Amino acid sequence: MTRCWTTLTLVAAVWALACAASAQTVVLVRHAEKADGSRDPVLSQAGIARAEALAAVFGQEGPDVVLVSPLLRTGLTAAPTVGVFGARTRAISLEEGVDAHVADLVADLRGLPADSLILVVGHSNTIPLIARALGVEAADMPDCEYDRLIRIDLNAIQPVSSVTRYGAASSC
Repeated sequence: MTRCWTTLTLVAAVWALACAASAQTVVLVRHAEKADGSRDPVLSQAGIARAEALAAVFGQEGPDVVLVSPLLRTGLTAAPTVGVFGARTRAISLEEGVDAHVADLVADLRGLPADSLILVVGHSNTIPLIARALGVEAADMPDCEYDRLIRIDLNAIQPVSSVTRYGAASSC
C-alpha cells in the first residue's frame, strides 16, 4: 500500500510540474500616462518612462504576443517591449463595446499556445474585466492608477495570479 501511495504521489508531482512548465502566462497592464485628455492621446513624458520600465520588467524572456486596443496609448505603452523582444502585436477591436472587446481578447488569448507569454495592454475599465474573465479576482482600477501589473499563470487546475507594481508609483 505504501508503494502505491508513493507512486501516486510521484505521478501527481510530475503532472503538477508538467502543468506549471506549460502554463500560459498573461501579464496585464493599463496603458501608461496620457499626454492630455483628448480622445486618442499619445503618452506623456511620465508615460514614456513607464513604457520603458515595462520592457525592463521582462528581463531576458519577453512576451511572444502583445495584445492591445486600437488606441494609440496602448500601442505606445507596448512599443518598447515589442522593440526589445520582437513580439507579434495584435490590436483587438473596441467597435462592438467593452464586453465584446474583453470576450474577443480572451478568446484570442485562449487560442495561443499553452506555453505562451502574453502581454495585454488595456485600459482602466478593461484590465480588471480581462483578469476576471480569466478566472481571477481583480479590484476595479481608478483613473489615476498606472503602475498595477497583474501576472496570471493559467494551467489545467486553476489560474494563479499576483499583483505587483512597476515604474514610478501612481499618484493615488
